[in-house]
Amino acid sequence: MPELPEVETTRRGIAPHINNQTIEKMVVRQHAMRWPIPKNLPAKVSKHKINSVDRRGKYLLLRLDSGTIILHLGMSGSLRICSPDTPVDKHDHVDFVLNGKILRLRDPRRFGAVLWTTRDPEKHKLIAPLGPEPLSGAFNADYLFEHTRKRTASIKSVIMNSHIVVGVGNIYACESLYIAGINPKRKAGSLSLARCEKLVAAIKQVLDASIKQGGTTLRDFIREDGQPGYFAQQLFVYGKAGEPCPRCGRPIKQFTQQQRSTFYCTRCQK
Repeated sequence: MPELPEVETTRRGIAPHINNQTIEKMVVRQHAMRWPIPKNLPAKVSKHKINSVDRRGKYLLLRLDSGTIILHLGMSGSLRICSPDTPVDKHDHVDFVLNGKILRLRDPRRFGAVLWTTRDPEKHKLIAPLGPEPLSGAFNADYLFEHTRKRTASIKSVIMNSHIVVGVGNIYACESLYIAGINPKRKAGSLSLARCEKLVAAIKQVLDASIKQGGTTLRDFIREDGQPGYFAQQLFVYGKAGEPCPRCGRPIKQFTQQQRSTFYCTRCQK
């Protein structure tokens, strides 16, 4: 599933190709996505210029002079820039036809979304409840400490809660907790301010490194094979059950936590 670094990589990959471009027309081949694509959306966006491409959490915001297109890649979606004569795949559900190029949404599982709002997108019902961006100053040790008080849920589940902070998916939660030396099973309310500070720094470190690594694949967004420009992960613990911990050499353990695989070191994470 595309997570925050992948979505940010997508934003950076497509922005130079679509900023200040006019949508000549929008072609919808499949309206039945996670939420139905409005039937009148092509008429609303055609002949309007894309002023900027922003991101909020895992939502991409194409800001037009007439409103904002809200895109979500769902479980398997990807965006690419292609030429008008590129053959259409059965999973290519939406085209934004620009001047000499197309922004194409491919989504085999159709869990993505293409929505529209004329209001401030920050007030949209899907975006308004989101917590702060993890790389922003709003997400800091004091904030995390305050939002973990009296919480008996595991710290891993708390940092993966998008109402508390956006974009900390399963891989990034495991990696951040390892770097911070915190057991993923630990009750969130038991963390001291000092440990919250370590965890916030680790989350920022992991996500920032992932976004920078993703930047090396931006050329993939103009390839015509439809492959998204996701990056090869460089991980400490995730997916490494049984392998030696990079710090102490003890085998990495794996267990299921809220229906997701968690990886950690029993010696280094307390």
